[in-house]
Amino acid sequence: MKKLLMVLAIAGVSVSGFAQDYVPVKKHSVATNSFWSNWFVQVGAEWNAWYSGQEHGRDAKNSPFKSFRGNPGVGLAVGKWFTPGLGLRTKIQGIWGKRVGATDTNASKLDNGNKYWILQEHIMFNVSNLIFGYNKNRVWNVIPFVGGGVGRSMSHNFYGMGLSAGVQSSWRLSDVVRVYAEAGYNRYEGDVDGYDQGYGDRGWVSHDNNLYVELGLNFNLGKNDWDPVPDVDAINAQHQSALDALNARLRDAEAENARLRNELANQKPVETVSESVKQLIATPVSVFFNLNKTNIASQKDLVNVQALAKYAVENNNNLLVTGYADASTGSADHNQWLSEERAKTVAGELVKMGVSDSKITTVGKGGVTILSPISFDRRATVQITE
Repeated sequence: MKKLLMVLAIAGVSVSGFAQDYVPVKKHSVATNSFWSNWFVQVGAEWNAWYSGQEHGRDAKNSPFKSFRGNPGVGLAVGKWFTPGLGLRTKIQGIWGKRVGATDTNASKLDNGNKYWILQEHIMFNVSNLIFGYNKNRVWNVIPFVGGGVGRSMSHNFYGMGLSAGVQSSWRLSDVVRVYAEAGYNRYEGDVDGYDQGYGDRGWVSHDNNLYVELGLNFNLGKNDWDPVPDVDAINAQHQSALDALNARLRDAEAENARLRNELANQKPVETVSESVKQLIATPVSVFFNLNKTNIASQKDLVNVQALAKYAVENNNNLLVTGYADASTGSADHNQWLSEERAKTVAGELVKMGVSDSKITTVGKGGVTILSPISFDRRATVQITE
C-alpha cells in the first residue's frame, strides 16, 4: 500500500511540475450548453488490486502489484459536462481481478483469478475550471469524482453494492482528444472479489476494497467548447440606441402631423380660395402602396385626401377613386384585382372622413406603366367629379 501511495504522490508532483510550464490565456464565463453538447467517451487500461475482509493473517501492506493481489483491467465510460465544472459519467470497469484470502500465499502462485465487473455512476468536478474559470485552451485539468453503483463476480456469481471516489488528471492533445490518468477507490459491501463475505471486523478491509490506477484516452463528441455569456450591457445599449432612434422618428412624425393639422384648421373657406387652390382641388390626389399590398404605405398621404374630402362634403361633390398596379410585376388578372382592392381601401378611408358611400365611385385600372419610377404606379387617386 505504501508503494502505491508513493507512486500516486510521484505522479502528482510530475503533474504539478507540468502545470507550472503552462501559461493560461484569458478566461471567460460561459452560457448553458444544449443537451447534445459536451459529451465524451473514455477508454483506458488499468491495474487493479483487491483488499478484502477474508484476508485473516495476510499482510495488507503487500504491494498491489504483487501477482497474488493485482491484475490488469480495462475501463470504459461515457459522460457529459453540464457546466465547465460539473459533469456526470457512467463507467464500467474490471474483467480480470484476484481473489485474496487467508490461505493464498505469494509463493504458491495459486490460480485465484476472479472475473468481475463494476458499474458506477460518477459526479465529476473539474476543479481547474471551478477555481480558475473556463479556458478552452487550458492544457491540464484536475477532476475529482465520487459515485456509487453495483458490481458482480462473474466467476462466482456474487453481487454487491458500493461507493467509489477518485481523481483524474487530464491533458489536452487536441480539441477532440485528451489523455488522462486516474486513480480510484471502490468500496463494496461484499462478494464482488469472489469470496462470500463471511468475514469482517478488520477495519477498512471489513469490506471488498478495490484500488486501481488507469491510463487512457478521452474523446470529445460533437460540440465540446462553451460559448461566452452574452454581454448584457452591450445588448442593452444597442437596444436603447435603436429605441432612441425610433423615438426621434416618432417625434418628427408628430411634429409634421401637428403642422399639417394647423394648416388644415386655418384653411380659408372654399368660396374664398384662390384660383390656384381651386386648381389644386381639381387635381387628383395620390395615395401610394407597397409592392403587392392593399394597405396604405404612409398615413401622411391621407392629409391631402382629408382636405379633398372636406371640400366634397361641404359642396356635395362626388368623388372618383381610381386604383392602379405596376405592370412590371404580377399577372394581368392579379394586377386588376390589386388595383380594385386599393381603390376600395381609399374609399373606406373617405367614408371614415365623412363622405357618403353613395358619393364615391371606385375603378380599378389594373397594371399600368404611367409614372417613373415604376413604384409610383402602385397607387390610388382621388378626384372630384362634380
